[in-house]
Amino acid sequence: MSEILITGGAGYLGSVLVPMLLELGHNVTVLDNFLYKQSSLLDVCNRKNFNIINGDCRDEETLKNALIDKEFIFPLAALVGFPLCEKDKIAAKTTNFEAVETLLRLRADEQKIIFPCTNSGYGIGQGDKLCTEESPIEPISLYGRTKMAAEKLILEEGNSLTFRFATLFGASPRMRTDLLVNDFVYRAVFDRSMIIFEGNFIRNFLHVRDAARAFIFAMDHFESMKGDKYNCGLSTANLSKLDLCRVIKNHIPDFSFTQAPVGTDPDKRNYIVSNEKIEAVGFSPLYTLDDGIEELIKVYSIIKNTVYGNM
Repeated sequence: MSEILITGGAGYLGSVLVPMLLELGHNVTVLDNFLYKQSSLLDVCNRKNFNIINGDCRDEETLKNALIDKEFIFPLAALVGFPLCEKDKIAAKTTNFEAVETLLRLRADEQKIIFPCTNSGYGIGQGDKLCTEESPIEPISLYGRTKMAAEKLILEEGNSLTFRFATLFGASPRMRTDLLVNDFVYRAVFDRSMIIFEGNFIRNFLHVRDAARAFIFAMDHFESMKGDKYNCGLSTANLSKLDLCRVIKNHIPDFSFTQAPVGTDPDKRNYIVSNEKIEAVGFSPLYTLDDGIEELIKVYSIIKNTVYGNM
């Protein structure tokens, strides 16, 4: 079993990943500053193979101590998404990029890094052409720029691999209602209608549990996968916002939506993504978009609260 450090491990993805790793018998240390006052890891505090450090990954001494004797490092800590990074640009740069610089300077050469990047780096895409890992990187947001810069450094330093994750969806103990699928289902459940801006803009999607499974897969296949980057999403879910609404309507028939004749979406990402590379090494998602929508409908019978965003 491995010794693992996860920065930002109490976030949306980490709160799903950590229990999976503990169940497999790994020893997991989470370093998190609990920015959102979340209590998502309370259920694993009884586990002897779980350790928690309430601290900031940008603090060099804290990070240095957390790295001791770790085999794997998962740098999940980040300000995630276009709106949040624009709201606090300094924190976005120091957390998403500069903390990674510090991590790389402190880690030992033999310590392995698996880094969650984003396919936001493809920006406005290449029209009908699928974006592969070799496609041009043209991020159009501060979030995309900081994450892609961190990915570049991590791969250059070696003994690492990165995932360019699609837009995540699904339930997590540290729930986020602001992610696109989660947000649209929330509106369908509570408002039964919505107006879509630039509804033909396309994204790729992935269930948060499959993102967590990708880390476990990468640990098991690290030697053959290291040194490379991998798009990771549902190949069946390169969908426009209007397409997504149509899928949701299959589950909530009285949901109505329309495209706004005027107005723009400040997030201009618009791309289709190939996940062929990671599929070729043996990883495939288990959860469909329909699975996630059914799950989210149940989630929203339990919660209706703005604390579940990240803004």
